[in-house]
Amino acid sequence: MKRAIAVAAALLAGTPALAQDKLTLMLDWFVNPNHGPIVIAQENGYFADENLSVEVIAPADPADPPKMVAAGKADLAISYQPQLHLQVAEDMPLTRVGTLIASPLNCLLVLEDGPIEEVADLEGHTIGYSVAGVEEALLQAILDQAGLGLDDVELVNVNWSLSPSLMSGQVDAVIGAYRNFELNQMQIEGVPGACLYIEEEGVPPYDELIYVANSDDMDTDTINRFLRATELATQFIVNHPQEAWEIFSSTSKELQDDLNEKAWSDTIPRFALRPAALDAGRYMAFQEFLLDAGLIEARQTLDRLALDPGRQ
Repeated sequence: MKRAIAVAAALLAGTPALAQDKLTLMLDWFVNPNHGPIVIAQENGYFADENLSVEVIAPADPADPPKMVAAGKADLAISYQPQLHLQVAEDMPLTRVGTLIASPLNCLLVLEDGPIEEVADLEGHTIGYSVAGVEEALLQAILDQAGLGLDDVELVNVNWSLSPSLMSGQVDAVIGAYRNFELNQMQIEGVPGACLYIEEEGVPPYDELIYVANSDDMDTDTINRFLRATELATQFIVNHPQEAWEIFSSTSKELQDDLNEKAWSDTIPRFALRPAALDAGRYMAFQEFLLDAGLIEARQTLDRLALDPGRQ
């Protein structure tokens, strides 16, 4: 009997641990505070606790991640709710399976001591933008609140040079700037800015950053475990913001500066506390917004746009 027990113990000791399930996540851009829950889930072992090995990849081109998922070359990508509507309208096999940032970060950024104090002041002024289409629709909705239209302003494509073009006086306002980054960048540069929050100016609220998966070929069990891990990470960040910052920033020297630290504090209230939870009304309302703007031609059913994988 003792020999049998000894043999069994030896066999158990020699049995390798179960291999972790692999998941590839494409970020929307280089690692920054917007990705806090992902980094903390990795560093605190929450992915490992869910038997997941998550490979996090920063793209060379921020337009690539959804395409990689649609092509079956990545399991998840971080994307944007407005872009998801457009991509689904183009028949890309994508669907939202979780939320990372649960409110707009985009804002209409102006100089704190400049000529623009409210939307009506934009008449006759220049507005910089980076991405045609959605940003023009956002601007139109904002201008509508003051009885203005796009013909009442001058649009300037400043590529991705948003805050520099504003600080240099090239434009009087920019759309597409993030309230947790560009606003802090301007403060650090000694040229304070101010945000006109688009969700207070006629734009329906939306999820800024979301997780998208291939709607034709996704593993909901693996995705659920990923979302549970990032939910735990978000709870840790909210409960221990300074400790979480120290863990997050320790992963790269590039993160250890004033801009990222300020952005970290400003981003925490924006993280989705329930990343798997789906606000159906939010997706339907923004779809109507895009229809009215002429950016999409047909309505999609909710389950084509967004899923709660826990209910599948």
